[in-house]
Amino acid sequence: MGYKAPVNDLLFTMNHVAGMQQGIAEGIYADLDDGSAEAILEQAAKYAEEVLDPILRIGDLHHPKLENGVVTTSPGWVDAYKHWIEGGWAGLTASTESGGMGLPLLLNTACLETWSSANMAFMLCPILSVGAIDALESHGSEELKAKYLPRIVSGEWTATMNLTEPAAGSDLNALRTRAERNGDGTYKIFGQKIFITYGEHDMTDNIVHLVLARLPDAPAGTRGISLFLVPKFFVNDDGSIGARNDVFASGLEHKMGIHGSPTCTMIYGDKGGAVGWLLGEENRGLACMFTMMNAARLATAMQGVSMGERATQQALQWAHERKQGRPPGFAGEGMSPIVEHADVRRMLMTMKALTAAARSICYLTAGMIDRSRRAATEADRATAAERTALLTPLSKAFATDIGNEVASLGVQVHGGMGFIEETGAAQHYRDIRIAAIYEGTNGIQAIDLVTRKIGLASGEVVKREIADMRATIEKVRATNAPDFGRMGERLTEAVDCFERATQFMFETLAKSPNDALAGATPYLRLFGLARGGCSLANLALAARPEGAPQAHQIAVARFFAENICTGARGYELSVTEGAASVHMGKDVLAAL
Repeated sequence: MGYKAPVNDLLFTMNHVAGMQQGIAEGIYADLDDGSAEAILEQAAKYAEEVLDPILRIGDLHHPKLENGVVTTSPGWVDAYKHWIEGGWAGLTASTESGGMGLPLLLNTACLETWSSANMAFMLCPILSVGAIDALESHGSEELKAKYLPRIVSGEWTATMNLTEPAAGSDLNALRTRAERNGDGTYKIFGQKIFITYGEHDMTDNIVHLVLARLPDAPAGTRGISLFLVPKFFVNDDGSIGARNDVFASGLEHKMGIHGSPTCTMIYGDKGGAVGWLLGEENRGLACMFTMMNAARLATAMQGVSMGERATQQALQWAHERKQGRPPGFAGEGMSPIVEHADVRRMLMTMKALTAAARSICYLTAGMIDRSRRAATEADRATAAERTALLTPLSKAFATDIGNEVASLGVQVHGGMGFIEETGAAQHYRDIRIAAIYEGTNGIQAIDLVTRKIGLASGEVVKREIADMRATIEKVRATNAPDFGRMGERLTEAVDCFERATQFMFETLAKSPNDALAGATPYLRLFGLARGGCSLANLALAARPEGAPQAHQIAVARFFAENICTGARGYELSVTEGAASVHMGKDVLAAL
């Protein structure tokens, strides 16, 4: 089946979770007060449905090929990218000074959901360019900005992020790529990078690589890493393409999924040294790269939402068409559609509710990023930045875990046909699996949440988050609406569990950090249940008027509260009482 962008649901979440209408009233989203958000999102949906979706399966079956250092992308990719440039999509959030539209990240996040739902493998290329634009705008010299930004913002050129090496994956302390000063302000780069998404392709005539490397006199560890801009082709002073730089793709990975995306091994300096230019300051490259990484983490989170939405749409259509058995009370002739079976409905509602919860958390995070940049006062910007820091690891890990779980359920709803490639359900499962791994594994996100983020402002940031969730619950309880069922009660239990687990983390980190780390992942999941459930409750509250077009939001929020939030107590116990058995496993695993 083809993908259909759920534009109304996206706008509803933007308004009632991320606070778009409130932001318009406050002037934060003044550029969206004329209905432009709806118009742009409709156009993004059209591009997703008409350009990207038709080539999704083609990319899965016809992989990119590397011959003589040149990567030929999957059939249809080059034309789809031309449409991307024509639409001006690359510069949606880039500053107007750089040639972009300067629009809010929240709007781009919603557009990104439609694009990644339609074709995740294709969208990995433009996503990286958006992150590079952020890094260049924040850390590039005026000369570098003038030479490279307009071409990346227009989409004429693309960009990559080069961190990973054979011996340096999650731990960049082991990074070995080296840089040498040339004495003229440029540097020579030598080394190998692996897993470089779109490190080489045929969709543009230049690729701008952002590369982490270490100078000879750099301090040890991550404090001695610098960031360099290394173009595939040099750029002449008049803006024309010059000679080839000493950087080449030496291989393409054979992957489980996202087959249409060329994942390259890149060699720097095989013929005397690739020439690069410093971004930011020497030995402070990791801070520069994290400008790009943080944007990439929210974009990766949206891949989880996108694949959840795609898998849910396909499973729902299948469940209406596939006929098997007759459930109790079915009055039709012959076998019933499987959607009539209670357990299938449970799976479909789980898919719908988990995806909606992940979306709400990601859109809330995007809204906070906008506020951290656009709010009127420095105090409001600082508060929003703190909340962004708290929500970012939650968004990335929770949403991508959900994407995996929902895609797996999508296969299950299809039954045996889900295991057959032709239905497409298996591709969604294969494609999304990587999202919980790259841009910082989800275990690392949980560690970051526990060791760095819940302690922000001496714990006040997470306390404010709990207070915000409790305020929503009070509104739910005040409705006394029969169709809300036990939503208020179940959400109260989930937030209570999260608050107790948070207090446990505060106390345990100081005296026994390994015990806290043993519970980091269930703690993050518990946070996701509480935050996701309360965000869905906000949508349910907004859908209350009789006959509202978004009335289904009530059923989704109630299902999440009564069927998914009930796991909160179990996650709390894993956090507070599970460490001993985790540590016991050390000797057991060593003996196996």
